[in-house]
Formats: sequence, C-alpha cells, structure tokens
Amino acid sequence: MSVERTFVAIKPDGVERGLIGEIIGRFEKRGLKLVGLKLMKLSPEKAQEHYGEHKGKPFFDGLVSFITSGPIVAMVWEGNGAITLARNVIGATNPNAAAPGSIRGDLAVNIGRNVVHGSDGPESAKREISIFFADSEILPEWPRSIDKWVSE
Repeated sequence: MSVERTFVAIKPDGVERGLIGEIIGRFEKRGLKLVGLKLMKLSPEKAQEHYGEHKGKPFFDGLVSFITSGPIVAMVWEGNGAITLARNVIGATNPNAAAPGSIRGDLAVNIGRNVVHGSDGPESAKREISIFFADSEILPEWPRSIDKWVSE
C-alpha cells in the first residue's frame, strides 16, 4: 500500500459539540499522521466550490448553508492507504448505517448532522486539499519515531 494524503473536515456540528479532540484522536490511533490543520469559517463561495459536484441537486443549498453555519476543522492526513483508512474510521454517510466504532456510528445521529467529511477517492482528496490548503501549509513528509510501529 502506498503513502497517500486525504482531506477530512470536522463539520460545524462536530465543532459545536466539542468533538474535535476525540475525532483527531481516532485518526491518530489508527496510525495516520496529521500534516495540515486549520480552524476556519467557510465563505459561501468556498463551500460551493467544495460541494461543486452536488450543484443543481435539491440538497445543495442545504449543504452550503450548513457547512457555513459555524467553524470547521480542516485537516490533511497522511499514511499508507490513508483515503480508505480514513473512510473506515469515519463510517457510512448515513449514521444509521455506520458501523459501531466509527465516528459516525458512535457520534452522529442523522445524515444531515453527520459530524465529519472525508474525501472518497484520490481525485477528490487532491481537489479538496487544494481548496483548503496552500502547498506551504502542509508539512512535507517527515519521519515520526512511531512510524516503524505503525507499518512495515
């Protein structure tokens, strides 16, 4: 498995509920390395860019309204198979279908307030990272002393 980067955001409901530390801890416990982090409030324009693939769908305006309703935590995580691993940590989009032990399975209540967003593939990860972070805001690859204990 190759080292890759993925984008994850703690949505306004996760920030308002005080779940930032727990959510970050879940990714760290799975061995992912945090290489970019921002607490920010999205503009409607930035939110529309982020959710661009949903433009024209009936729920688009609601997505934009919700993600701009409060601060978010934007993150870039790195590791072997980071995209798939992060998606597994996050759980299914609908919390009712999310596995116990996943973020959404344990912390979210309904699909409209599902606490966290994660890139669903390499292309979306690259696109989403570029929306939220300049290259200079992401740490270059660096070895952690625990890396030898995380993967072979």
